[in-house]
Amino acid sequence: MTETTQTQTTPPPPGGAGKLSGIAGAKPRSPEYRLAADAVRGLRQDMFHNAFAYRPLPRMRTDGPITRRFPGTLRAYAAWTPHAAVAAAGLLAMAAAYGAESSVGPGSGTVAPLLCGFLALLPVLATLVRPVGAFWFSIAAAPVVATFASAWSDWPWAPGSFISHVTVLTVVALRSRPRVAAWMWLLTAAYSLVTETLFGAGYYSVNTFPLLFVSALALLVVTVLNIRKEAEQEVTAHQSETAQERSRRTLLEERTTIARELHDVVAHHMSVVAIQAEAAPYRVENPPPELEQAFVTIRENAVAALTELRRVLGVVRAEDYEAPDAPQPTLADLDALLANVREAGLTVEKAVTGAVRELPQGVELSAYRIVQEALSNTLRHAPGASARVEVGYVLGGLGLRIVNGPAPATILEKSTHGAGHGITGMRERVTMLDGEMTAGVTDDGGYEVAVFVPVPSGEETG
Repeated sequence: MTETTQTQTTPPPPGGAGKLSGIAGAKPRSPEYRLAADAVRGLRQDMFHNAFAYRPLPRMRTDGPITRRFPGTLRAYAAWTPHAAVAAAGLLAMAAAYGAESSVGPGSGTVAPLLCGFLALLPVLATLVRPVGAFWFSIAAAPVVATFASAWSDWPWAPGSFISHVTVLTVVALRSRPRVAAWMWLLTAAYSLVTETLFGAGYYSVNTFPLLFVSALALLVVTVLNIRKEAEQEVTAHQSETAQERSRRTLLEERTTIARELHDVVAHHMSVVAIQAEAAPYRVENPPPELEQAFVTIRENAVAALTELRRVLGVVRAEDYEAPDAPQPTLADLDALLANVREAGLTVEKAVTGAVRELPQGVELSAYRIVQEALSNTLRHAPGASARVEVGYVLGGLGLRIVNGPAPATILEKSTHGAGHGITGMRERVTMLDGEMTAGVTDDGGYEVAVFVPVPSGEETG
């Protein structure tokens, strides 16, 4: 009963059970058989499937260190350099075939040399549009050229065919995968050995091994170049991906830092709301029950918001993060900041314009951090330079400008403004406040950071 159930529930193999009927004891294929089958499939895929597909050779890029210096017209012609090199090699093969055939004797005429020359040239030119097909064309043309030059030329590769076939192998290998180069060399070896063994006995000399040796060297060099090129492309792609990941991680780190710092500001306001909502009913004599309930609801919502805020901070807080003991800094603390950087060796001056007033704590904190980061960049990347901090209280907002001069020539340190996390952090703070920011090199070689943060009149606390 068990055997019957197993027979009914076991699905037949793909293709039907009829193929395996009566072969219950069939053995699995050996690794050697599978390897040979994979090799045959690879040969068919690489050398026979769409062998004569149209694949034009692309033009060369002209943005290299040498070609970019060419004038416009010459640069346009330089893009055809690979095509010109292939055509030159084809003409060389044609000249070799024509010279070898025309030297056979005075009775050779002109038809045979021309035919041999064209049969050496055309396979090389075919590599420009149908690379794999050009290989088969070269194989088919070789015995024809050798037959016309049978009396005096080498067999099975006449001089023109020798040069033509090596050129074809090299160009096709440059345009294909390394496995295609291996298949072409093996097929060339098989053709050469068969024709030499069957038809080469009565000829002057044979040149199979010289051809195989030269072509093997050429294909080896090409394969190494292709592998190196692929490796460089992979490294470039990996570096680009790594740079993007690093930039994305930097952005997240800066946003997390901003969220941690603003937690105290938001928590303070929510605490004030909760305290005032709790105390408000006691400031009114005989408040109506509806008013008391409204204040209770306000306090409960403020406390709930504080709880959720602490949970969010717990998510973004790093393991080594410690909550600050002192209140978050504001623009009123700029003088202490400037005193610290002066002690570090930076000459800095401060200028304040407009009516000084108290701004929302989030704006004050972000403005302080922007000035702090800009001065830190000056200390790191332009040591010895002087700096100036300008704070402008304008109608509808706050303006900041931090500019430093170039580093003294005696200090040989390359400026890397914008390469670290500082610019990213400043931009994130300004974006959070719906402000605008520009940062760049000044005309004298220094660096300038300019920020404007809008502050509607209803949000000003002063």
